[in-house]
Amino acid sequence: MNSFVKPDTEPAVGFGPFAFYRQQRLVTRDGEPLPLGGRALDILQVLADHAGSYVSKQALIACVWPDSVVEDINLRVHIAALRRAFDDGRDGRQYILNDPRRGYCFAAPLASSLREKHNLPARLSPVIGRDKLLGRLLVEVPRQGLTTVTGPGGVGKSTVVLRVAELLLEHFDDGAWFIDLAAVTDPCQVQARIASTLGLAPEALSRQLGRCRLLLVLDGCEHLLGACRALAQALRASAPGVSLLLSSREPLNLTDEHIVQLPGLALASPLEPEHQLLACPAVQLLVDRVGALQQGFKASDRDLVAIAQICQRLDGLPLALELAAAQVSTLGVAGVLEQLDLGLSLLSFGRRTAVPRHQSLEALLDWSFERLSGDEQAVLQRLSVFDRPFTAKAAMAVISCPELDVGQLPWLLSRLANQSLLRVEHCASGVRFHWLHTTRAYAREKLRRSGQWDLYHRRYVLQDAWEPVHSSPALSRQGVEQRVGLH
Repeated sequence: MNSFVKPDTEPAVGFGPFAFYRQQRLVTRDGEPLPLGGRALDILQVLADHAGSYVSKQALIACVWPDSVVEDINLRVHIAALRRAFDDGRDGRQYILNDPRRGYCFAAPLASSLREKHNLPARLSPVIGRDKLLGRLLVEVPRQGLTTVTGPGGVGKSTVVLRVAELLLEHFDDGAWFIDLAAVTDPCQVQARIASTLGLAPEALSRQLGRCRLLLVLDGCEHLLGACRALAQALRASAPGVSLLLSSREPLNLTDEHIVQLPGLALASPLEPEHQLLACPAVQLLVDRVGALQQGFKASDRDLVAIAQICQRLDGLPLALELAAAQVSTLGVAGVLEQLDLGLSLLSFGRRTAVPRHQSLEALLDWSFERLSGDEQAVLQRLSVFDRPFTAKAAMAVISCPELDVGQLPWLLSRLANQSLLRVEHCASGVRFHWLHTTRAYAREKLRRSGQWDLYHRRYVLQDAWEPVHSSPALSRQGVEQRVGLH
């Protein structure tokens, strides 16, 4: 059983006469340290994580220089330094293979595996446009027992919490541990999954962690809120040195929970000048992803305008932008923008290695929709007739029916907002609700398929026309109906 007692010496990965001590960032040859720079060690770590498999140049650059734009030559310089240090190619030894199409591969058999202070998966893409948020989380997470990053599906919650864990790894004596809960369907298995990851017995998990100082990252918690809530309370009582960092579309709603809402990437108006468009995080991400798939891609002025429009249509959601980027080589930037008028079907072909719910935008939204109650599903669909911000009063006037009492609607609206399916804006005139374009398009299609679009859209048009003139005694509701052509 792993008791998290730190060993006197760190076990190393061995290959030939070399040993790699990852935590110490040290490579030795026959026990003598080799003078390798930090970037070379970063590259070696990524290659060792994927030993036996090729890692593309773009993926290596994204991992080693996540916040910078660098050329391939930078990568080649450090690969060359590693090869020189390992005498790669001499006496028949070959540790790092190169394939022009597939990238680099660490080909040497590893004599042993590292005993790590973490199990964080290597990221194969950079984190763009999140510097301020990351800075805030780096300060707050170590001080909080429980931090939950919330936001709609595809906004990049997993990427953010993983990056926070990477940057805080050295802050926690017993490491940082990543547990993907998306595939866990039984709430009773949450503690068992965590215990298995940590090498502990599943019984009395919080007691075993009582003296530990570690970060637990639980990813994809929205369908296991009760179990995660119980875990957080148990750890708070028995293991105060454990910090929980969660990603979820819905918070746990505990009194000591620190909630951080993750918005889409910042957008830019297509009318802004080129240098401002290029500085826009959403545009940067889309251009980066297109460039990774289409070597030599360079956006023209016209492309940049269309890219900014695509980013607006997709709410700056990183997953949606990545799915759109996959279609640019076939349709071109303008073609992708044109196809978005036809719905979300375009965004159906992403990374084949992604989990199923991340392979299309519709699958991602299905994941949320299927976890709603029947009443919540009905409200979400009917609200899609609103094409601009709306109040709870307006929603009640349009979507209520005998089966859906007006008294239920405020609570149901709150539930949809808590689950990141609606956005809430507090303004001087009160509270207003906003749609993401992508979520509204999904809900609208659901309403059309149900055959109820015409009914609720008619009520919406009537309510919209009635609002500005309802105080005028000269115009009756029947008159409004006649004016907007509903009679």
